[in-house]
Amino acid sequence: MADKEKPRVNTSALASNRKAFHDYEVIEKFEAGIELVGTEIKVVRDGHAGLVGSWAKVDKDGQLTVNQMHIPPYEFGNRFNHDPVRPRRLLMHKREIARLKAAVEQKGLALIPLRLYLIPRGKVKVELGLCRGKAQADKREAVKRRDADKEARRAIARHGQ
Repeated sequence: MADKEKPRVNTSALASNRKAFHDYEVIEKFEAGIELVGTEIKVVRDGHAGLVGSWAKVDKDGQLTVNQMHIPPYEFGNRFNHDPVRPRRLLMHKREIARLKAAVEQKGLALIPLRLYLIPRGKVKVELGLCRGKAQADKREAVKRRDADKEARRAIARHGQ
């Protein structure tokens, strides 16, 4: 009997880090859970989280945390509101964390959160990218390539009319 493919799950993106794709070359992507407290989940589900400038690291205790991720205070919260840029723990298996730690230490790579999304079970997940920084010339070349592709699509569209 042939293996049935899993049906594609519609994961709605709550926040994305588009600047990371400009500044970094993404080598590999990972999925991690995130530990949110109190009113943070309400703000994230409303789509008010910000990933620009955030990064992840493995502590000496073997804990994976994301830093500088901005989740603003809940507008209807009271004294139980959270700190907007506190470090938040990411949830992954120990072996995966050890592998990421080794890659970051040995190869000089960075762990960058690429997007936050909601899975059908109601949990918020983070897509982490194992990234290498781009040189300034690479960034310029990517912009030139994107502009050339855009111009070619416009020319094709004009020709078709």
